[in-house]
Amino acid sequence: MEHENLINEFFLLFSKFEYALKMSGFHNGDGNAKADWRGFAGAIENDFNKNSNASLAEGTAYILDNPPNKQVVSNGVLQWSGTPPDSNSEVDLLLQYVCRVRNNLFHGGKYKGKMLDNPDRSEQLITGCQNILTYCLDLSPNVKEAFEGNTT
Repeated sequence: MEHENLINEFFLLFSKFEYALKMSGFHNGDGNAKADWRGFAGAIENDFNKNSNASLAEGTAYILDNPPNKQVVSNGVLQWSGTPPDSNSEVDLLLQYVCRVRNNLFHGGKYKGKMLDNPDRSEQLITGCQNILTYCLDLSPNVKEAFEGNTT
C-alpha cells in the first residue's frame, strides 16, 4: 500500500508517545490507563512555539487551516463532522487534532480499498502530526525519558 511506511512510522511514534505520557504521570488516575493529553498540553503550553522550526510551523499551519474531521454516525449514517473539539488552548487543540488523525487512520476511516482517501492531504496531516509530537518530546524531559525507554 502506498504511504504504508509513513503510517507505520506515525503509529509507532504515537503509541510510544502515549505510553510515555502515562509513564511520566500524564494519565487520568486510577482505572483505565488513559493518557491525559490535556494535562500535557497545559504543562508545555508556555514553552510551545509553533514557529521554532520550519517543519513544525508548516505542519501546525496546515493542521490548523485544514483540520482533520471526526468520524460520526448521524441518523444511522457514517459521516464526517468538521466541528472542532472543545479546547482551552492552541496547543491543546493541536494535540486533539493529532489524536483525531491517529483515530481516523487506526479505525479505518481514511482508506478507499488499499489506498488512502485523499493521499496528499493525509500525508500532510500525518507529517504535521509527527513534527508536533517530535517537538513536544523536547519540551518535557520526563516524557522524553519515558519515550526513550529510560524508565521502568
